[in-house]
Amino acid sequence: MNAQTPPDVPQGLPPGGGAAAPPGQGADVPLDLPPGGGAAAPPGGGAAAPPGQGADVPLDLPPGGPPGLDRAAAGGGENAIELKATEGLSQGRIVRRRFFRHRGAIIAMGLLGAVVVLVTTSIGWGPIPGWWKHSYHQTYPIALERGRPTLTISWTEGIHFGEHPFGQDTVGHDMFAMTMRGAQQSLTVMVLIGLLATLIGVIVGATAGFFRGKTDTFLMRFTDMMIAIPVMVIGLVLGRWLNGASALSLGLALAFVQWMAMSRLVRAEFLSLREREFVDAARVAGASSARIIVKHILPNAVGVIIVNATLLMSSAILLETALSYLGFGIHFPDISLGNLVSEYQSAFSQRPWLFWWPGVFIIVIALSVNFIGDGLRDAFDPRQRRIPSKRKMARAARKQAAR
Repeated sequence: MNAQTPPDVPQGLPPGGGAAAPPGQGADVPLDLPPGGGAAAPPGGGAAAPPGQGADVPLDLPPGGPPGLDRAAAGGGENAIELKATEGLSQGRIVRRRFFRHRGAIIAMGLLGAVVVLVTTSIGWGPIPGWWKHSYHQTYPIALERGRPTLTISWTEGIHFGEHPFGQDTVGHDMFAMTMRGAQQSLTVMVLIGLLATLIGVIVGATAGFFRGKTDTFLMRFTDMMIAIPVMVIGLVLGRWLNGASALSLGLALAFVQWMAMSRLVRAEFLSLREREFVDAARVAGASSARIIVKHILPNAVGVIIVNATLLMSSAILLETALSYLGFGIHFPDISLGNLVSEYQSAFSQRPWLFWWPGVFIIVIALSVNFIGDGLRDAFDPRQRRIPSKRKMARAARKQAAR
């Protein structure tokens, strides 16, 4: 009986057309190769295509590889450095590390912390006793001519506060105590507006984004209606209605007109997150809608919420200052920074220190909160990557070349 030829061996090769496949091997053996096993590579670094082969083999490559290889290696170096820096870290530690690398945010946080400690401990706040000897609602004899500040800063003698470091007004009020009290009230309004408006915005946005349909339509049309009314107009109406409000009542009232932007941002985030696989898995596992919102979607949207809450606080203190300046915010006998600016604007040419100090504290608080919000945005955003220095890039390139 004749042995059958394996089907893998090509039949009918022309004379000189190539080598026959050895027994037991398939058709993967290249045919029609010249003597020597293949074509030699040209001197330029590329490979010559053997006869009968396609154009997949690159021809005439320049020395050093194809163009753009350096750029790709640089990009790979950046990615390698980023991955190496965050390897084995949780999301919370990555966010914390990115935030503490933001110098502006760290300086702003320290400055805001110093302001809070100063205004809290100087004249006392609630159960916290104060170390400053003068009160904001009492009058004292004029220490210097026209009530000039007694604060002096010298390289030899250092900082000397004196009796009235921020000066006095025409009747003898201590401006340091009054500025500290105004900063306390402005900070109270800022925190109340930030927390309550954030809470309302998260509830409205999460409900609209998760349930969609008629619920989404109703809530968003109501939000659009509130956005169409200028916030300042609503604030003026509320301030007039409250008629000399305290910091607590003014903060609660203004929070109800500051939540709209937060709700739209949270809604957009929930519309994106509700389609993810982990939400589908939670539904299959039998989790309720409330549990899915609180336990699964809300923790993934916390970055957007925190960042916009800080920006909301910075706009809140400016809104309170504007309302108090116009006479619709906090009134005498209580004090706010905007109230002080409005009270002493006429004395700017004769006693500018009465105007300077409240304005400085307004600017410092607003800018500090803005810088902190900017640092939180960079920390929570995964697309914000730190650009490595040239030294780190060169070190990464050497390690990659050594491999």
